[in-house]
Amino acid sequence: MPAKVKRSAARSRRTRATPAHDAPHTAAGNRPAESLHAGAKAVAAARERHEIGHAAAGREPPPHGPDPRFHATARLDDAIRDVVPVTEDERLLRPAPRTEFTHTDPWRVLRITGEFVEGFDRLASVEKAVTIFGSARVAPGDPQYRAAEEVARLLARAGFAIITGGGPGIMEAANKGATEGGGLSIGCNIELPFEQRPNPYLDTLIDFRYFFVRKTMFVKYSAAFLIFPGGFGTLDELFEALVLIQTGKLYHFPVILFGQRYWSGLVRWLQARVLREGKICPADLDLIVLTDDPAQAARLVIDAYDVQTRTAVERSDRERARS
Repeated sequence: MPAKVKRSAARSRRTRATPAHDAPHTAAGNRPAESLHAGAKAVAAARERHEIGHAAAGREPPPHGPDPRFHATARLDDAIRDVVPVTEDERLLRPAPRTEFTHTDPWRVLRITGEFVEGFDRLASVEKAVTIFGSARVAPGDPQYRAAEEVARLLARAGFAIITGGGPGIMEAANKGATEGGGLSIGCNIELPFEQRPNPYLDTLIDFRYFFVRKTMFVKYSAAFLIFPGGFGTLDELFEALVLIQTGKLYHFPVILFGQRYWSGLVRWLQARVLREGKICPADLDLIVLTDDPAQAARLVIDAYDVQTRTAVERSDRERARS
């Protein structure tokens, strides 16, 4: 091959591998068109994360069918579900012709309402709890797994229920710690295009179809969010909580990032870019607490719950006085 042709081919390979700074590209360095096909790959990766977490804990895939430890709630629309695994979130969010919209979405509102009712009913007796998030890939021998187990154990001994997404990894560690500490262990599972297996340390398992319903349960019944290293789902819950606190929807609600080394890059970006450009104010960064100490994390949650209780009583008294 002539040298000129070789140089041209090399430039072409470099261009594909490292797109120009001003050319549109995905965060992985690929062409934008490739993002149109990324969804299926991401779903496969999510399945892989779930299976890796269970495999790391030494569990084999169970036979197909519902988990016999829990009573599944009857679903009125199971008979009309597609053969291809399509989640209810996808059905709700995908574009649809107007004729389909008028026939399906109003009825879907009833299913959403039913899911809220089921969640509220199943968790109605939970008076104090903390939600713990983190990666499903973390193995039982990992230091983060042990830390999540320890902080959950401490909180359970202090009378807190522990809520997680119900899966493996950090979620499993937190549910295990809750069981060891004598506390209530709760898993809020979400419907995905593949079946998610719950971890074996749950007292209560609730299945949700809609992410926004599930996230409401996480916030409504929690006194704090304890967030261990994780991916997009973990980041989603982190920023959801921060927005609710920033806008005054939640009071004295600590968002604790466990693992300072893991989170330091995100914090530096918030300081150097988001704060410096005036997109947030300095006080917003005080909404985030970083720690590597399970005992310190547990103490922050316990203290926050005491303040929340006093604040709720004071606000209720003021409202009654005004009325």
